Amino acid sequence: MGIVVVAGAGVFGAGWAWLAAGVLVAGSVGALCRVVLRERRADSVGGMASTIRPIALGVIWRGDALLVFEGRDELKGETFYRPLGGGIEFGEASQDALRREFVEELAAEVTVGERVGVLENVYTWRGRRGHEIAFMFDAEFADPALYARDEFKILDDDATARWVDFADFRDGTKILYPRGLTELLSAEQ
Repeated sequence: MGIVVVAGAGVFGAGWAWLAAGVLVAGSVGALCRVVLRERRADSVGGMASTIRPIALGVIWRGDALLVFEGRDELKGETFYRPLGGGIEFGEASQDALRREFVEELAAEVTVGERVGVLENVYTWRGRRGHEIAFMFDAEFADPALYARDEFKILDDDATARWVDFADFRDGTKILYPRGLTELLSAEQ
């Protein structure tokens, strides 16, 4: 009869540690194998409840006005604006996610153009921290008649989307999220 002890440890990302230990006892009758996995350390980043959320947002222009939804954070006393779009599902391309989100939010088809940029957005909204990676795309409505509308009720939310003069974001009169988008779009113009 012999005893072999095998132990291995690996680190997968910040703070992830897994320990696997196996003890094999071999005898003339058979074998017994035992594996123990330890959960990630409590101090790890992965132990936090929050995750990084990938999103796709569409930059749609009507002249010098940008189509954005208006949001309100009562805890901060802040009204803000953000282009429409939303989460990218697992296995979904960012452009496909943007098209899907416009159908879900406005029942509108869009043509997705070039990627304008990618912005990382770490924020606090209604007292909760969030972290997004935002893929920003130029986009256009497939139906030109939609450009004549001044407001759009977002179907899956209480928010309203409207055209806002980009100069209001550039001069700081209104807040545009994600952070860095005003500068990114200003450099394009």
